[in-house]
Amino acid sequence: MNLILENTSQVKYFTNMVEVFSALKIRCAEYDWYVSDIETNGYSIAEGWYSGDVLESLIHSSDVQFIWAVLSAFSVGTRFEVIIDPYIYDNPAYWDGSNPGPQLKEALFEIGCWDSSATILVGITPEMAKSFKSTYSDATELENTSK
Repeated sequence: MNLILENTSQVKYFTNMVEVFSALKIRCAEYDWYVSDIETNGYSIAEGWYSGDVLESLIHSSDVQFIWAVLSAFSVGTRFEVIIDPYIYDNPAYWDGSNPGPQLKEALFEIGCWDSSATILVGITPEMAKSFKSTYSDATELENTSK
Protein backbone atom coordinates (compact mmCIF):
# COMPACT_ATOMS: atom_id res chain seq x y z
CA MET A 1 0.00 0.00 0.00
CA ASN A 2 1.20 3.52 -0.81
CA LEU A 3 0.21 6.68 1.06
CA ILE A 4 1.03 10.36 0.84
CA LEU A 5 0.64 13.02 3.50
CA GLU A 6 0.65 16.56 2.13
CA ASN A 7 -1.31 19.81 2.31
CA THR A 8 -2.25 19.39 5.95
CA SER A 9 -1.76 21.13 9.26
CA GLN A 10 -1.66 17.78 11.09
CA VAL A 11 2.15 17.82 11.17
CA LYS A 12 4.68 20.47 12.15
CA TYR A 13 7.33 19.01 9.81
CA PHE A 14 6.46 16.53 7.07
CA THR A 15 9.93 15.07 7.14
CA ASN A 16 10.45 14.45 10.85
CA MET A 17 11.26 10.75 10.88
CA VAL A 18 10.67 10.37 14.63
CA GLU A 19 7.03 11.28 14.03
CA VAL A 20 6.77 9.13 10.90
CA PHE A 21 8.09 6.02 12.67
CA SER A 22 5.80 6.69 15.62
CA ALA A 23 2.75 7.02 13.34
CA LEU A 24 3.66 3.76 11.58
CA LYS A 25 4.04 2.12 15.01
CA ILE A 26 7.47 0.77 14.12
CA ARG A 27 10.95 1.25 15.54
CA CYS A 28 13.68 2.30 13.19
CA ALA A 29 15.92 -0.27 14.90
CA GLU A 30 13.70 -3.13 13.66
CA TYR A 31 15.16 -2.69 10.15
CA ASP A 32 18.33 -1.90 8.29
CA TRP A 33 18.15 1.13 6.02
CA TYR A 34 19.57 2.38 2.77
CA VAL A 35 19.29 6.18 2.71
CA SER A 36 19.71 8.09 -0.55
CA ASP A 37 18.94 11.32 -2.44
CA ILE A 38 19.52 13.24 0.80
CA GLU A 39 19.15 16.92 1.54
CA THR A 40 18.71 17.92 5.18
CA ASN A 41 18.32 21.06 7.24
CA GLY A 42 22.09 21.42 7.63
CA TYR A 43 23.04 18.02 9.02
CA SER A 44 25.66 16.06 7.11
CA ILE A 45 24.29 12.59 6.44
CA ALA A 46 25.98 10.34 3.90
CA GLU A 47 24.10 8.22 1.42
CA GLY A 48 24.43 4.53 2.11
CA TRP A 49 23.63 1.73 4.54
CA TYR A 50 22.67 2.31 8.17
CA SER A 51 21.78 -0.17 10.85
CA GLY A 52 18.45 0.62 12.43
CA ASP A 53 20.15 1.40 15.73
CA VAL A 54 22.49 3.93 14.13
CA LEU A 55 19.72 5.64 12.15
CA GLU A 56 17.45 5.69 15.19
CA SER A 57 20.19 7.30 17.26
CA LEU A 58 20.82 9.88 14.53
CA ILE A 59 17.19 10.97 14.24
CA HIS A 60 16.63 11.03 18.00
CA SER A 61 19.83 12.89 18.92
CA SER A 62 19.37 15.80 16.52
CA ASP A 63 16.61 17.85 14.99
CA VAL A 64 17.40 16.54 11.52
CA GLN A 65 14.71 17.13 8.94
CA PHE A 66 15.00 15.29 5.66
CA ILE A 67 14.03 17.86 3.04
CA TRP A 68 14.63 15.32 0.27
CA ALA A 69 15.42 11.66 0.89
CA VAL A 70 14.48 8.07 0.26
CA LEU A 71 14.75 5.73 3.25
CA SER A 72 14.52 2.11 2.09
CA ALA A 73 13.78 -0.48 4.80
CA PHE A 74 15.29 -3.97 4.81
CA SER A 75 15.36 -7.00 7.05
CA VAL A 76 18.13 -6.69 9.63
CA GLY A 77 21.42 -7.98 8.24
CA THR A 78 20.67 -7.13 4.62
CA ARG A 79 23.55 -5.53 2.73
CA PHE A 80 24.38 -5.52 -0.96
CA GLU A 81 25.99 -3.20 -3.46
CA VAL A 82 23.46 -0.65 -4.66
CA ILE A 83 24.10 0.17 -8.31
CA ILE A 84 21.41 2.84 -8.78
CA ASP A 85 20.42 4.84 -5.71
CA PRO A 86 16.70 5.28 -5.09
CA TYR A 87 15.68 8.87 -5.73
CA ILE A 88 12.68 11.07 -5.13
CA TYR A 89 13.61 14.36 -6.78
CA ASP A 90 12.15 14.35 -10.33
CA ASN A 91 11.06 10.70 -10.00
CA PRO A 92 7.90 10.39 -12.14
CA ALA A 93 6.89 7.03 -10.60
CA TYR A 94 5.56 8.82 -7.53
CA TRP A 95 3.24 11.05 -9.52
CA ASP A 96 2.04 9.12 -12.57
CA GLY A 97 -0.66 7.11 -10.79
CA SER A 98 1.17 3.83 -11.43
CA ASN A 99 1.21 2.67 -7.79
CA PRO A 100 5.01 2.21 -7.51
CA GLY A 101 6.81 -0.32 -5.37
CA PRO A 102 10.06 0.26 -3.48
CA GLN A 103 12.86 1.20 -5.88
CA LEU A 104 15.25 -1.41 -4.50
CA LYS A 105 13.79 -4.83 -5.21
CA GLU A 106 14.71 -6.33 -1.83
CA ALA A 107 13.27 -3.40 0.17
CA LEU A 108 10.33 -4.11 2.43
CA PHE A 109 9.05 -0.55 2.04
CA GLU A 110 10.36 2.97 1.53
CA ILE A 111 9.75 6.39 3.00
CA GLY A 112 10.10 9.36 0.68
CA CYS A 113 10.67 12.90 1.89
CA TRP A 114 9.44 15.32 -0.75
CA ASP A 115 10.75 18.90 -0.60
CA SER A 116 9.70 19.34 3.06
CA SER A 117 6.10 19.35 1.87
CA ALA A 118 5.09 15.68 1.75
CA THR A 119 5.80 12.29 3.27
CA ILE A 120 5.39 9.41 0.82
CA LEU A 121 5.12 5.81 2.02
CA VAL A 122 5.64 3.08 -0.58
CA GLY A 123 5.01 -0.62 -0.04
CA ILE A 124 3.83 -0.37 3.57
CA THR A 125 1.69 -3.11 5.09
CA PRO A 126 -2.05 -2.61 5.65
CA GLU A 127 -1.35 -2.51 9.39
CA MET A 128 1.19 0.28 8.95
CA ALA A 129 -1.24 2.18 6.72
CA LYS A 130 -4.05 1.86 9.26
CA SER A 131 -1.80 3.10 12.03
CA PHE A 132 -0.46 6.01 9.97
CA LYS A 133 -3.97 7.05 8.90
CA SER A 134 -5.21 6.85 12.48
CA THR A 135 -2.53 9.41 13.39
CA TYR A 136 -2.80 11.45 10.19
CA SER A 137 -6.33 11.24 8.83
CA ASP A 138 -5.36 13.51 5.92
CA ALA A 139 -3.09 10.80 4.47
CA THR A 140 -4.41 9.54 1.13
CA GLU A 141 -3.53 6.79 -1.30
CA LEU A 142 -0.63 7.83 -3.50
CA GLU A 143 -2.12 6.44 -6.71
CA ASN A 144 -4.92 9.00 -6.36
CA THR A 145 -2.38 11.83 -6.40
CA SER A 146 -1.03 12.67 -9.82
CA LYS A 147 0.97 15.80 -10.57
